Amino acid sequence: MVKLIRLAIIEEIRAISELAKVVRSDMWINGLEQWTGNYPAYENFYQDYVNKGLYVLVEEGLIIGSVSIFVENEVAYHEVVWEKDKSLVVHRVIVDPARQGKGYGKQLLEFALSMAQQGGFDSVKIDTHPDNLKMQKLLKSMNFNYRGYLSSINRLAFEKVVE
Repeated sequence: MVKLIRLAIIEEIRAISELAKVVRSDMWINGLEQWTGNYPAYENFYQDYVNKGLYVLVEEGLIIGSVSIFVENEVAYHEVVWEKDKSLVVHRVIVDPARQGKGYGKQLLEFALSMAQQGGFDSVKIDTHPDNLKMQKLLKSMNFNYRGYLSSINRLAFEKVVE
């Protein structure tokens, strides 16, 4: 099975937003209310695309995951002390629920770490909901360090320094 992570094209935004609905529904079914309302929606992914930060994980021609990666500019991130300042930030990690638990989320995060290293960044930062135990487990398994609680957005902050 050939897996590829690449920049999304505009024609894929609808498929990404539909996959996000499936992921959000799966979260709710499992008691996780990290994403509420219709977030993330087409408009979020479109903006990520416009800002050249929307990536897809493709397997055999199908989009099975997505991640948004940007240079840090998060106001909420000023609430905690970080190890590094020149960082990439990861948002909206999604993997098809039917394919979760197979290492795809890890591949998306490894891709972000590789981008940071190649781009001369010092770390990768990410936040997740306090109840998102799956993501917290993944981050800890990849040696992301907990940096603190972001009270303004009710998220836990993590960072991994790239070498």
